Amino acid sequence: MSQNPLLDFSGLPRFAEIRPEHITPAIDQLLAEARAAVARLTASAAEPGWDSFVTPLTDATERLSRAWGVVGHLNAVMNTPELRDAYNANIPKLSEFWTEMGQNLDLFARFKALAASAGYAGFSAARKKIVENDLRDFRLSGAELPQAQKERFAAIQTRLAELAAKFEQNVLDATDAFSLLIEDKAELAGVPEDSLALFAAAAEGDGKSGYKITLQFPFYFPVLQYADKRELREQLYQAYVKRASEFGPAELDNSPIIRERLQLAREEAQLLGFADYAELSLFTKMAESPAQVIAFLRDLAARAKPFAVQDRQELEAFAREELGIDQLQAWDLAYAAEKLRVARYAFSEQEVKQYFPEARVVQGLFSVVGTLFGVEVKESGAPVWHDDVRFYDILKDGELLGSFYFDLYARDGKRSGAWMDDARGRRKKGDSVQTPVAYLTCNFTRPVGDKPALFTHDEVITLFHEFGHGLHHMLTRVDELGVSGINGVEWDAVELPSQFLENFAWEWDVLQGMTAHVDSGEPLPRALYDKMLAAKNFQSGMATVRQLEFALFDLLAYSQLDPRSGDWLALLDEVRAEVAVNFPPAYNRFPNSFSHIFAGGYAAGYYSYKWAEVLSADAYAAFEETGGANAATGQRFWDEVLAVGGSRPALESFRAFRGRDPQIDALLRHSGMVAEAV
Repeated sequence: MSQNPLLDFSGLPRFAEIRPEHITPAIDQLLAEARAAVARLTASAAEPGWDSFVTPLTDATERLSRAWGVVGHLNAVMNTPELRDAYNANIPKLSEFWTEMGQNLDLFARFKALAASAGYAGFSAARKKIVENDLRDFRLSGAELPQAQKERFAAIQTRLAELAAKFEQNVLDATDAFSLLIEDKAELAGVPEDSLALFAAAAEGDGKSGYKITLQFPFYFPVLQYADKRELREQLYQAYVKRASEFGPAELDNSPIIRERLQLAREEAQLLGFADYAELSLFTKMAESPAQVIAFLRDLAARAKPFAVQDRQELEAFAREELGIDQLQAWDLAYAAEKLRVARYAFSEQEVKQYFPEARVVQGLFSVVGTLFGVEVKESGAPVWHDDVRFYDILKDGELLGSFYFDLYARDGKRSGAWMDDARGRRKKGDSVQTPVAYLTCNFTRPVGDKPALFTHDEVITLFHEFGHGLHHMLTRVDELGVSGINGVEWDAVELPSQFLENFAWEWDVLQGMTAHVDSGEPLPRALYDKMLAAKNFQSGMATVRQLEFALFDLLAYSQLDPRSGDWLALLDEVRAEVAVNFPPAYNRFPNSFSHIFAGGYAAGYYSYKWAEVLSADAYAAFEETGGANAATGQRFWDEVLAVGGSRPALESFRAFRGRDPQIDALLRHSGMVAEAV
């Protein structure tokens, strides 16, 4: 067993033992080993074969990716200054290595020789797809550029990686820097008791009395949604939307990062012969061109906006007549919407939340997955990075298919949002199969006192969403790492399994098995469920145009905005004028914390959520047609979508499952946008 836990690949990561000082020695060693493997493989004069060439190359790069994946995960969920320093110090090395790999003409030549070899015709579809992807990626890494341009391309890759990390860290630091201590409980009138208990526990953790409010979602959003004091809502809203901007410390301002990121992305694309970064981004996706995506988004906006206008008008009238709010402001929206929901449907999110204790929800989720796919989820043991974390195995007829970590609660030093990432992928190694392992991370409210964590129905949907991603990774049957699970899946199709699984969190039979009132133990009453269902598309018009606003802004920022002098805030205002019905105050700096497109993988790709929602709604409609959650349709979805991973184009997988091309009708129907607004 290695003394450095990051160099031990015999099993699961040894999280309890990993320290920041392990990172650089491990990465340096793995980089040296990978470079040596590349040198050895490119020096060979023998005709390349899968076992003699691809397998040893995969071995070397997988070890590096797995070790760095552990480091990146810890940086996201247990951020400390020491860990961050070690992480940042190694980003340029990793970026340099992957660019060097992508530009290695000798390696490129070996892959070309493999594709031209006598044995290639006998390769499986998965192996052929990996070779095709690799040949494409060499070109997209600048392998065919002149030397000077290669060097510039490599420098851009390194800088973009550094900027992404810095952007994310600035958002985290700006979020964690704010806190508000309130002594008088009356100031928090309207806020539910379980949130007050959370606030009080946070203050107590600091050795203070009263109530501590931070910008972490379980603190911030209940204030926006429930606090009667309008000035308090405005104070929190201002702090939240000004994060990582010129309104705070200069060293945390993400504006210069956005400018540099847009410039470098355009330069990178043009070096490769694309007009702009959006063209480059879409080259490997399902969508054919930026123009096609913009047309798709604008068509959906035209369908949704009448419903959004109606939503806004109803909310304004209610706020004016029932709440005495003449001018509905951004910090009033969640508050007024919750009050309108209660008035119209006679229930509140807070009432519903009492029926969703964590243990019951998690078991309900596992039960749905068992019904659909005939698998069993069992808690297991593994080293973890925090006491909150749980580890589970997924089994089919006693055979281990995959495993996952659950890290569900918000805390300091943890990136906001919810996501799935892979700890390792499925891969055939000799006579055995390396089973896939996933990280499933959320930021829900932790248990307080003797009460379990209670989830809102929105949080339940989020849990189903991330688990859908996890199933895509864990239920693959592909044995080649490059296209197993989510690997090699087009980015605008990766949301299909996640959004698909969300639908089951609305089914009556499912909710019966995953609800139990925190005090009485009673399942969700049918009358309350009927109200939830009636309210399912409450303000769906506004929610839809909000997502379209983000998606259009993203695509236009990476295509039509002049990256040197263009004003992205003005662009965002133009997009809002076209599709939005809610207009935030001028000081709102939403782009400065839009990590998806400035620090994540969604640059010129945020449209993927809506694009994949067409696929997922249509896929779920197949279950509606066969009576809801059922094993026969579930087996087909597993066989044709989840099992094949990236081994064939996503559209082919969808057609194989559905028997036809995707249609938008199900999405419009599920969103309640099937008739003209009146």
